[in-house]
Amino acid sequence: MKKGLITALIVIIFDQITKHFVLHFFMNTPMPYKVNDFFNLVLAWNRGVSFSMFHSNSSITPWILIFVSLSICFMIFSWMKKETNHKITTCFGLILGGALGNITDRVLYTAVIDFIDIHYKNHHWPAFNIADSAICIGACIILIHSLFFTKNKENKD
Repeated sequence: MKKGLITALIVIIFDQITKHFVLHFFMNTPMPYKVNDFFNLVLAWNRGVSFSMFHSNSSITPWILIFVSLSICFMIFSWMKKETNHKITTCFGLILGGALGNITDRVLYTAVIDFIDIHYKNHHWPAFNIADSAICIGACIILIHSLFFTKNKENKD
């Protein structure tokens, strides 16, 4: 479990440092800031969940999302405590750290800071951040592992 908690802490720190950088960067820089032909830096305030679903300007929504996110974090932490595979524990750490990074934003700003803008010509993927990336990577690796690398424990009759 130690590896998972260390991973979570690293994700939280890296996520918050990059968001702090972006906030200060865009104080004097026009948006979007073109990095190359498919990647921009932007400053987007996500008041919803993934891909801005359930976006709301209500003052109660951030607190509901914080409560739901903390509940999910508790479940992830519980699964991480029971996990014996160190790779999966690390993946739970990625998910936990990403969730806590976004919760930190909701507490501080009532919205999540998104800043990575991937695009092809005029087609843009919704803006995201390091925490979102950690959650997706951790979840995808767990899914792939469970589909292709976990032996079926059921008895076949």
